[in-house]
Amino acid sequence: MELCYQLPVLPLDRPVPKHVLSRRGAISFSSSSSLFGAPDPRQLSQRRGAISYDSSDQTALYIRMLARAESAGSIPARRIRRLFSFQRHLLSSRLLRGAPHLNTLHILDEDYCGQAKCMLEKVGTWNFDIFLFDRLTNGNSLVFLTFHLLNQYGLIELFQLDMVKVRRFLVLVQEDYHNQNPYHNAVHAADVTQAMHCYLREPKLAQSLTSFDILLGLLAAATHDLDHPGVNQPFLIKTNHYLAALYRNTSVLENHHWRSAVGLLRETDLFSHLPAEDSLGIERQLGSLILATDISRQNDYLSRFRTHLDENSLCLGQSSHRHFSLQMALKCADICNPCRPWELSKQWSEKVTEEFFHQGDIEKKHKLEISPLCDSEANTIASVQIGFMTYVVEPLFAEWARFSDTRLSQTMLGHLGLNKASWSAMEPEASGSSEEGESEPTRATEEPSSRALSQGSQES
Repeated sequence: MELCYQLPVLPLDRPVPKHVLSRRGAISFSSSSSLFGAPDPRQLSQRRGAISYDSSDQTALYIRMLARAESAGSIPARRIRRLFSFQRHLLSSRLLRGAPHLNTLHILDEDYCGQAKCMLEKVGTWNFDIFLFDRLTNGNSLVFLTFHLLNQYGLIELFQLDMVKVRRFLVLVQEDYHNQNPYHNAVHAADVTQAMHCYLREPKLAQSLTSFDILLGLLAAATHDLDHPGVNQPFLIKTNHYLAALYRNTSVLENHHWRSAVGLLRETDLFSHLPAEDSLGIERQLGSLILATDISRQNDYLSRFRTHLDENSLCLGQSSHRHFSLQMALKCADICNPCRPWELSKQWSEKVTEEFFHQGDIEKKHKLEISPLCDSEANTIASVQIGFMTYVVEPLFAEWARFSDTRLSQTMLGHLGLNKASWSAMEPEASGSSEEGESEPTRATEEPSSRALSQGSQES
Protein backbone atom coordinates (compact mmCIF):
# COMPACT_ATOMS: atom_id res chain seq x y z
CA MET A 1 0.00 0.00 0.00
CA GLU A 2 3.02 2.33 0.08
CA LEU A 3 2.45 3.04 -3.60
CA CYS A 4 -0.62 5.06 -2.67
CA TYR A 5 1.61 7.67 -1.10
CA GLN A 6 3.68 8.04 -4.27
CA LEU A 7 0.76 9.51 -6.18
CA PRO A 8 1.17 13.16 -7.17
CA VAL A 9 -0.46 15.63 -4.81
CA LEU A 10 -0.08 19.10 -6.30
CA PRO A 11 -0.96 22.63 -5.23
CA LEU A 12 -3.53 24.19 -7.53
CA ASP A 13 -1.09 26.86 -8.75
CA ARG A 14 1.51 24.35 -10.05
CA PRO A 15 1.40 23.06 -13.65
CA VAL A 16 0.55 19.39 -14.01
CA PRO A 17 3.62 17.48 -15.32
CA LYS A 18 3.44 15.64 -18.62
CA HIS A 19 4.05 12.27 -17.01
CA VAL A 20 0.88 12.83 -15.00
CA LEU A 21 -1.17 13.70 -18.08
CA SER A 22 0.12 10.64 -19.92
CA ARG A 23 -2.43 8.43 -18.23
CA ARG A 24 -5.98 8.68 -17.02
CA GLY A 25 -6.52 9.02 -13.31
CA ALA A 26 -7.37 11.31 -10.44
CA ILE A 27 -5.77 13.11 -7.53
CA SER A 28 -7.58 13.66 -4.25
CA PHE A 29 -6.35 16.45 -2.02
CA SER A 30 -7.20 17.69 1.44
CA SER A 31 -5.67 19.82 4.15
CA SER A 32 -6.72 17.19 6.68
CA SER A 33 -5.68 14.11 4.72
CA SER A 34 -3.15 11.68 6.15
CA LEU A 35 -1.08 12.49 3.07
CA PHE A 36 -0.31 15.75 4.83
CA GLY A 37 0.63 14.12 8.10
CA ALA A 38 -2.73 13.85 9.85
CA PRO A 39 -2.50 11.14 12.54
CA ASP A 40 -6.02 9.73 12.19
CA PRO A 41 -6.70 7.58 9.07
CA ARG A 42 -10.45 8.18 9.26
CA GLN A 43 -9.78 11.84 8.39
CA LEU A 44 -9.29 10.63 4.83
CA SER A 45 -13.05 10.93 4.48
CA GLN A 46 -12.71 14.70 4.98
CA ARG A 47 -11.12 15.32 1.60
CA ARG A 48 -11.81 18.70 0.03
CA GLY A 49 -11.76 17.84 -3.67
CA ALA A 50 -10.09 16.11 -6.59
CA ILE A 51 -8.38 16.67 -9.94
CA SER A 52 -9.16 14.32 -12.80
CA TYR A 53 -7.33 14.15 -16.10
CA ASP A 54 -7.58 12.13 -19.29
CA SER A 55 -4.82 11.23 -21.71
CA SER A 56 -7.25 11.54 -24.63
CA ASP A 57 -7.47 15.27 -24.01
CA GLN A 58 -4.30 16.53 -22.36
CA THR A 59 -5.51 20.11 -22.39
CA ALA A 60 -8.49 19.23 -20.21
CA LEU A 61 -8.05 19.34 -16.47
CA TYR A 62 -11.18 18.90 -14.41
CA ILE A 63 -11.09 20.30 -10.89
CA ARG A 64 -13.81 19.50 -8.36
CA MET A 65 -13.69 21.62 -5.24
CA LEU A 66 -15.75 20.68 -2.23
CA ALA A 67 -16.76 23.28 0.35
CA ARG A 68 -15.27 23.12 3.83
CA ALA A 69 -17.61 21.50 6.33
CA GLU A 70 -17.50 24.58 8.55
CA SER A 71 -18.80 26.82 5.77
CA ALA A 72 -21.48 24.45 4.57
CA GLY A 73 -24.15 26.73 5.98
CA SER A 74 -27.50 25.09 6.28
CA ILE A 75 -26.32 21.77 4.80
CA PRO A 76 -25.80 19.28 7.68
CA ALA A 77 -22.30 17.84 7.92
CA ARG A 78 -23.82 14.37 8.16
CA ARG A 79 -25.53 14.85 4.81
CA ILE A 80 -22.25 15.97 3.25
CA ARG A 81 -20.47 12.87 4.57
CA ARG A 82 -23.16 10.63 3.13
CA LEU A 83 -22.92 12.21 -0.33
CA PHE A 84 -19.14 12.29 -0.57
CA SER A 85 -18.52 8.87 0.94
CA PHE A 86 -20.99 6.98 -1.23
CA GLN A 87 -18.57 6.51 -4.13
CA ARG A 88 -15.94 5.17 -1.74
CA HIS A 89 -18.43 2.66 -0.37
CA LEU A 90 -19.30 1.49 -3.88
CA LEU A 91 -15.63 0.96 -4.63
CA SER A 92 -15.07 -0.90 -1.39
CA SER A 93 -17.94 -3.25 -2.20
CA ARG A 94 -15.80 -4.67 -5.00
CA LEU A 95 -13.20 -5.58 -2.40
CA LEU A 96 -15.79 -7.28 -0.19
CA ARG A 97 -17.07 -9.29 -3.16
CA GLY A 98 -13.51 -10.40 -3.89
CA ALA A 99 -13.43 -8.68 -7.28
CA PRO A 100 -9.91 -7.66 -8.37
CA HIS A 101 -9.12 -4.02 -9.03
CA LEU A 102 -7.93 -3.08 -12.49
CA ASN A 103 -5.80 -0.34 -11.04
CA THR A 104 -5.67 0.39 -7.33
CA LEU A 105 -3.20 3.24 -7.55
CA HIS A 106 -5.81 5.93 -8.13
CA ILE A 107 -7.99 5.01 -5.16
CA LEU A 108 -6.48 7.02 -2.33
CA ASP A 109 -9.26 6.03 0.07
CA GLU A 110 -8.18 2.37 0.13
CA ASP A 111 -5.02 2.87 2.16
CA TYR A 112 -5.80 0.04 4.56
CA CYS A 113 -8.29 -2.10 2.64
CA GLY A 114 -5.75 -4.87 2.06
CA GLN A 115 -5.24 -5.34 5.78
CA ALA A 116 -8.98 -5.09 6.41
CA LYS A 117 -9.58 -7.84 3.85
CA CYS A 118 -7.08 -10.06 5.67
CA MET A 119 -8.97 -9.50 8.91
CA LEU A 120 -12.29 -10.39 7.28
CA GLU A 121 -10.87 -13.79 6.39
CA LYS A 122 -10.85 -14.47 10.16
CA VAL A 123 -14.14 -12.76 10.98
CA GLY A 124 -15.42 -15.93 12.64
CA THR A 125 -12.72 -16.04 15.32
CA TRP A 126 -13.65 -15.02 18.86
CA ASN A 127 -10.57 -12.82 19.36
CA PHE A 128 -11.48 -10.65 16.36
CA ASP A 129 -10.26 -7.11 17.18
CA ILE A 130 -13.12 -4.83 16.13
CA PHE A 131 -11.21 -1.73 17.25
CA LEU A 132 -8.34 -2.48 14.88
CA PHE A 133 -10.78 -3.35 12.10
CA ASP A 134 -12.56 -0.03 12.58
CA ARG A 135 -9.28 1.82 12.19
CA LEU A 136 -8.36 -0.13 9.08
CA THR A 137 -11.70 0.70 7.47
CA ASN A 138 -11.47 4.42 8.30
CA GLY A 139 -14.36 4.19 10.76
CA ASN A 140 -16.58 2.09 8.51
CA SER A 141 -16.40 -1.21 10.40
CA LEU A 142 -20.17 -1.72 10.55
CA VAL A 143 -20.63 -1.22 6.79
CA PHE A 144 -17.68 -3.39 5.78
CA LEU A 145 -18.34 -6.22 8.21
CA THR A 146 -22.11 -6.48 7.73
CA PHE A 147 -21.87 -6.29 3.94
CA HIS A 148 -19.18 -8.96 3.97
CA LEU A 149 -21.30 -11.29 6.11
CA LEU A 150 -24.43 -10.80 4.01
CA ASN A 151 -22.39 -11.66 0.96
CA GLN A 152 -20.55 -14.55 2.61
CA TYR A 153 -23.83 -16.22 3.60
CA GLY A 154 -25.10 -15.74 0.03
CA LEU A 155 -28.03 -13.67 1.26
CA ILE A 156 -27.67 -10.86 -1.28
CA GLU A 157 -27.97 -13.27 -4.18
CA LEU A 158 -30.54 -15.55 -2.53
CA PHE A 159 -32.96 -12.73 -1.67
CA GLN A 160 -32.13 -10.83 -4.89
CA LEU A 161 -31.12 -7.73 -2.96
CA ASP A 162 -29.96 -4.68 -4.89
CA MET A 163 -26.33 -4.20 -3.86
CA VAL A 164 -26.57 -0.42 -4.13
CA LYS A 165 -29.61 -0.46 -1.82
CA VAL A 166 -27.82 -2.77 0.62
CA ARG A 167 -24.82 -0.45 0.65
CA ARG A 168 -26.96 2.64 1.11
CA PHE A 169 -28.94 0.99 3.92
CA LEU A 170 -25.77 0.05 5.79
CA VAL A 171 -24.28 3.52 5.32
CA LEU A 172 -27.44 5.11 6.74
CA VAL A 173 -27.45 2.66 9.65
CA GLN A 174 -23.84 3.48 10.48
CA GLU A 175 -24.50 7.22 10.18
CA ASP A 176 -27.47 7.00 12.57
CA TYR A 177 -25.34 5.64 15.39
CA HIS A 178 -23.95 8.39 17.62
CA ASN A 179 -20.19 8.13 17.48
CA GLN A 180 -19.88 10.61 20.35
CA ASN A 181 -21.27 7.87 22.60
CA PRO A 182 -18.32 6.10 24.23
CA TYR A 183 -20.08 2.72 24.09
CA HIS A 184 -23.40 2.66 22.22
CA ASN A 185 -21.99 3.54 18.81
CA ALA A 186 -21.44 1.92 15.41
CA VAL A 187 -18.34 0.04 16.60
CA HIS A 188 -20.43 -1.66 19.30
CA ALA A 189 -23.00 -2.58 16.63
CA ALA A 190 -20.23 -4.05 14.47
CA ASP A 191 -18.89 -6.00 17.46
CA VAL A 192 -22.34 -7.44 18.22
CA THR A 193 -22.78 -8.36 14.54
CA GLN A 194 -19.44 -10.19 14.56
CA ALA A 195 -20.41 -12.05 17.75
CA MET A 196 -23.76 -12.95 16.21
CA HIS A 197 -21.91 -14.42 13.25
CA CYS A 198 -19.86 -16.58 15.62
CA TYR A 199 -23.05 -17.89 17.25
CA LEU A 200 -24.76 -18.53 13.92
CA ARG A 201 -21.85 -20.83 13.02
CA GLU A 202 -22.30 -22.96 16.13
CA PRO A 203 -23.30 -26.51 15.03
CA LYS A 204 -26.69 -26.54 16.76
CA LEU A 205 -27.78 -23.34 15.02
CA ALA A 206 -25.93 -23.80 11.73
CA GLN A 207 -27.74 -27.10 11.14
CA SER A 208 -31.18 -25.68 11.90
CA LEU A 209 -31.42 -22.03 10.89
CA THR A 210 -32.80 -21.04 7.52
CA SER A 211 -31.32 -18.31 5.32
CA PHE A 212 -34.23 -16.13 6.38
CA ASP A 213 -33.30 -16.64 10.05
CA ILE A 214 -29.69 -15.70 9.33
CA LEU A 215 -30.74 -12.56 7.45
CA LEU A 216 -32.89 -11.48 10.38
CA GLY A 217 -30.15 -12.24 12.89
CA LEU A 218 -27.53 -10.16 11.10
CA LEU A 219 -29.87 -7.21 10.46
CA ALA A 220 -31.05 -7.24 14.08
CA ALA A 221 -27.47 -7.28 15.36
CA ALA A 222 -26.46 -4.37 13.11
CA THR A 223 -29.46 -2.22 14.09
CA HIS A 224 -30.16 -3.31 17.67
CA ASP A 225 -28.97 0.01 19.21
CA LEU A 226 -29.75 2.31 16.28
CA ASP A 227 -29.88 6.02 17.22
CA HIS A 228 -29.06 5.26 20.87
CA PRO A 229 -28.95 8.58 22.79
CA GLY A 230 -26.24 7.45 25.22
CA VAL A 231 -28.56 7.40 28.27
CA ASN A 232 -30.79 4.65 29.65
CA GLN A 233 -34.55 4.26 29.88
CA PRO A 234 -34.97 5.53 33.47
CA PHE A 235 -33.21 8.75 32.44
CA LEU A 236 -35.62 9.25 29.52
CA ILE A 237 -38.60 8.61 31.78
CA LYS A 238 -37.63 10.97 34.60
CA THR A 239 -36.75 13.76 32.15
CA ASN A 240 -40.11 13.37 30.38
CA HIS A 241 -38.43 12.66 27.08
CA TYR A 242 -40.78 12.39 24.11
CA LEU A 243 -39.62 8.82 23.39
CA ALA A 244 -40.73 7.73 26.87
CA ALA A 245 -44.17 9.24 26.26
CA LEU A 246 -44.35 7.76 22.75
CA TYR A 247 -43.68 4.20 23.93
CA ARG A 248 -45.47 4.56 27.28
CA ASN A 249 -42.34 3.94 29.37
CA THR A 250 -42.08 0.37 28.06
CA SER A 251 -38.92 -0.84 26.28
CA VAL A 252 -38.45 2.76 25.21
CA LEU A 253 -34.99 2.48 23.67
CA GLU A 254 -35.57 -0.92 22.08
CA ASN A 255 -38.81 0.25 20.46
CA HIS A 256 -36.97 3.28 19.12
CA HIS A 257 -34.12 1.18 17.74
CA TRP A 258 -36.60 -1.09 15.99
CA ARG A 259 -38.71 1.71 14.52
CA SER A 260 -35.57 3.53 13.37
CA ALA A 261 -34.40 0.38 11.58
CA VAL A 262 -37.79 -0.03 9.90
CA GLY A 263 -37.62 3.60 8.79
CA LEU A 264 -34.29 3.01 7.06
CA LEU A 265 -35.51 -0.22 5.46
CA ARG A 266 -38.40 1.69 3.95
CA GLU A 267 -36.31 4.73 3.02
CA THR A 268 -33.90 2.57 1.03
CA ASP A 269 -36.62 0.24 -0.37
CA LEU A 270 -34.36 -2.67 0.52
CA PHE A 271 -37.21 -5.20 0.45
CA SER A 272 -39.54 -3.36 -1.94
CA HIS A 273 -39.17 -6.18 -4.50
CA LEU A 274 -40.70 -8.67 -2.06
CA PRO A 275 -44.44 -9.16 -1.55
CA ALA A 276 -45.82 -6.63 0.95
CA GLU A 277 -46.74 -9.41 3.39
CA ASP A 278 -43.17 -10.74 3.41
CA SER A 279 -41.71 -7.28 3.89
CA LEU A 280 -44.01 -6.59 6.85
CA GLY A 281 -43.13 -10.00 8.29
CA ILE A 282 -39.44 -9.10 8.20
CA GLU A 283 -40.14 -5.84 10.02
CA ARG A 284 -42.20 -7.56 12.73
CA GLN A 285 -39.67 -10.31 13.39
CA LEU A 286 -36.84 -7.80 13.36
CA GLY A 287 -38.70 -5.94 16.10
CA SER A 288 -39.17 -9.14 18.10
CA LEU A 289 -35.41 -9.73 18.06
CA ILE A 290 -34.44 -6.16 18.98
CA LEU A 291 -37.03 -5.95 21.77
CA ALA A 292 -35.48 -9.07 23.32
CA THR A 293 -32.34 -7.04 24.14
CA ASP A 294 -34.27 -5.05 26.79
CA ILE A 295 -32.22 -5.75 29.91
CA SER A 296 -35.25 -5.16 32.16
CA ARG A 297 -36.78 -8.34 30.70
CA GLN A 298 -33.63 -10.39 31.26
CA ASN A 299 -35.14 -12.65 33.93
CA ASP A 300 -38.16 -13.47 31.77
CA TYR A 301 -36.10 -14.66 28.83
CA LEU A 302 -33.60 -16.45 31.03
CA SER A 303 -36.30 -18.33 32.94
CA ARG A 304 -37.97 -19.41 29.71
CA PHE A 305 -34.64 -20.50 28.27
CA ARG A 306 -33.76 -22.46 31.41
CA THR A 307 -37.14 -24.20 31.40
CA HIS A 308 -36.69 -25.30 27.78
CA LEU A 309 -33.26 -26.72 28.61
CA ASP A 310 -34.45 -28.47 31.78
CA GLU A 311 -37.33 -30.09 29.92
CA ASN A 312 -35.36 -30.63 26.70
CA SER A 313 -38.30 -29.08 24.88
CA LEU A 314 -36.46 -26.72 22.52
CA CYS A 315 -37.19 -28.05 19.04
CA LEU A 316 -35.31 -26.07 16.39
CA GLY A 317 -37.44 -27.66 13.70
CA GLN A 318 -40.20 -25.24 14.74
CA SER A 319 -39.92 -21.68 13.45
CA SER A 320 -41.01 -20.21 16.80
CA HIS A 321 -38.29 -22.11 18.65
CA ARG A 322 -35.67 -21.10 16.09
CA HIS A 323 -36.74 -17.50 16.54
CA PHE A 324 -36.42 -17.83 20.31
CA SER A 325 -32.90 -19.24 19.91
CA LEU A 326 -32.07 -16.20 17.75
CA GLN A 327 -33.37 -13.93 20.50
CA MET A 328 -31.11 -15.61 23.03
CA ALA A 329 -28.15 -15.47 20.62
CA LEU A 330 -28.68 -11.73 20.14
CA LYS A 331 -28.94 -11.21 23.89
CA CYS A 332 -25.63 -13.03 24.33
CA ALA A 333 -23.99 -11.06 21.51
CA ASP A 334 -25.20 -7.77 23.02
CA ILE A 335 -23.50 -8.34 26.38
CA CYS A 336 -20.62 -10.62 25.38
CA ASN A 337 -17.87 -8.06 26.11
CA PRO A 338 -16.94 -9.65 29.47
CA CYS A 339 -16.45 -12.94 27.59
CA ARG A 340 -13.90 -11.51 25.15
CA PRO A 341 -10.12 -11.70 25.68
CA TRP A 342 -8.94 -9.27 28.36
CA GLU A 343 -7.36 -6.78 25.93
CA LEU A 344 -10.73 -6.28 24.21
CA SER A 345 -12.97 -6.74 27.22
CA LYS A 346 -11.13 -4.11 29.25
CA GLN A 347 -11.58 -1.49 26.52
CA TRP A 348 -15.33 -2.14 26.35
CA SER A 349 -15.61 -2.03 30.15
CA GLU A 350 -13.94 1.36 30.25
CA LYS A 351 -16.16 2.70 27.48
CA VAL A 352 -19.47 1.56 28.97
CA THR A 353 -18.52 2.87 32.42
CA GLU A 354 -17.53 6.20 30.88
CA GLU A 355 -21.00 6.42 29.34
CA PHE A 356 -22.64 5.52 32.66
CA PHE A 357 -20.65 8.14 34.54
CA HIS A 358 -21.40 10.76 31.89
CA GLN A 359 -25.12 10.18 32.46
CA GLY A 360 -24.53 10.47 36.21
CA ASP A 361 -22.77 13.80 35.73
CA ILE A 362 -25.76 15.11 33.77
CA GLU A 363 -28.11 13.93 36.51
CA LYS A 364 -25.99 15.69 39.14
CA LYS A 365 -25.92 18.88 37.10
CA HIS A 366 -29.70 18.99 36.84
CA LYS A 367 -30.23 17.78 40.41
CA LEU A 368 -31.90 14.52 39.37
CA GLU A 369 -31.71 11.24 41.25
CA ILE A 370 -28.52 9.52 40.10
CA SER A 371 -29.21 6.22 38.35
CA PRO A 372 -27.63 3.00 39.68
CA LEU A 373 -24.04 2.47 38.49
CA CYS A 374 -23.86 6.04 37.16
CA ASP A 375 -22.32 7.75 40.19
CA SER A 376 -18.57 8.04 39.61
CA GLU A 377 -18.02 8.85 43.29
CA ALA A 378 -19.74 5.69 44.57
CA ASN A 379 -18.63 3.24 41.85
CA THR A 380 -15.49 2.18 40.05
CA ILE A 381 -15.03 0.44 36.73
CA ALA A 382 -14.11 -2.71 38.64
CA SER A 383 -17.15 -2.65 40.93
CA VAL A 384 -19.53 -2.00 38.03
CA GLN A 385 -18.05 -4.87 36.02
CA ILE A 386 -18.02 -7.35 38.90
CA GLY A 387 -21.71 -6.71 39.61
CA PHE A 388 -22.63 -6.89 35.93
CA MET A 389 -20.76 -10.16 35.42
CA THR A 390 -22.20 -11.73 38.56
CA TYR A 391 -25.86 -10.87 38.14
CA VAL A 392 -26.31 -10.57 34.36
CA VAL A 393 -23.56 -12.17 32.29
CA GLU A 394 -22.72 -15.35 34.19
CA PRO A 395 -26.31 -16.67 34.47
CA LEU A 396 -26.99 -16.06 30.77
CA PHE A 397 -23.80 -17.62 29.42
CA ALA A 398 -24.04 -20.59 31.78
CA GLU A 399 -27.39 -21.45 30.17
CA TRP A 400 -26.05 -20.74 26.70
CA ALA A 401 -23.25 -23.25 27.36
CA ARG A 402 -25.91 -25.82 28.27
CA PHE A 403 -27.70 -25.09 25.00
CA SER A 404 -24.55 -25.08 22.87
CA ASP A 405 -21.81 -27.00 24.63
CA THR A 406 -18.96 -26.22 22.24
CA ARG A 407 -15.39 -25.04 22.36
CA LEU A 408 -16.57 -21.47 21.83
CA SER A 409 -18.90 -21.62 24.84
CA GLN A 410 -16.13 -22.95 27.05
CA THR A 411 -13.76 -20.29 25.73
CA MET A 412 -16.26 -17.55 26.60
CA LEU A 413 -16.80 -18.89 30.11
CA GLY A 414 -13.04 -19.15 30.55
CA HIS A 415 -12.49 -15.52 29.54
CA LEU A 416 -15.39 -14.47 31.77
CA GLY A 417 -13.81 -16.10 34.81
CA LEU A 418 -10.38 -14.64 34.11
CA ASN A 419 -11.74 -11.16 33.43
CA LYS A 420 -13.80 -11.18 36.62
CA ALA A 421 -10.72 -12.23 38.57
CA SER A 422 -8.72 -9.41 36.98
CA TRP A 423 -11.31 -6.81 37.97
CA SER A 424 -11.54 -8.30 41.47
CA ALA A 425 -7.78 -7.92 41.82
CA MET A 426 -8.06 -4.24 40.92
CA GLU A 427 -10.96 -3.52 43.26
CA PRO A 428 -8.93 -3.23 46.53
CA GLU A 429 -6.67 -0.68 44.84
CA ALA A 430 -9.64 1.35 43.66
CA SER A 431 -11.64 1.29 46.88
CA GLY A 432 -9.07 1.59 49.64
CA SER A 433 -6.96 -0.58 51.89
CA SER A 434 -9.43 -1.51 54.64
CA GLU A 435 -11.71 -4.54 54.31
CA GLU A 436 -14.77 -2.38 54.83
CA GLY A 437 -13.66 -0.04 52.08
CA GLU A 438 -12.95 -2.93 49.75
CA SER A 439 -16.38 -4.52 50.02
CA GLU A 440 -18.53 -1.39 49.90
CA PRO A 441 -18.32 -0.54 46.18
CA THR A 442 -19.03 -4.14 45.22
CA ARG A 443 -22.05 -4.22 47.53
CA ALA A 444 -23.25 -0.91 46.11
CA THR A 445 -23.04 -2.37 42.63
CA GLU A 446 -24.57 -5.75 43.36
CA GLU A 447 -27.69 -4.47 45.12
CA PRO A 448 -28.78 -1.98 42.43
CA SER A 449 -28.00 -4.51 39.69
CA SER A 450 -30.19 -7.23 41.13
CA ARG A 451 -32.87 -4.70 42.15
CA ALA A 452 -32.97 -3.21 38.66
CA LEU A 453 -33.44 -6.64 37.04
CA SER A 454 -36.10 -7.62 39.53
CA GLN A 455 -37.96 -4.35 39.03
CA GLY A 456 -37.69 -4.69 35.27
CA SER A 457 -39.19 -8.18 35.41
CA GLN A 458 -42.16 -6.96 37.47
CA GLU A 459 -42.82 -4.11 35.06
CA SER A 460 -42.86 -6.36 32.01
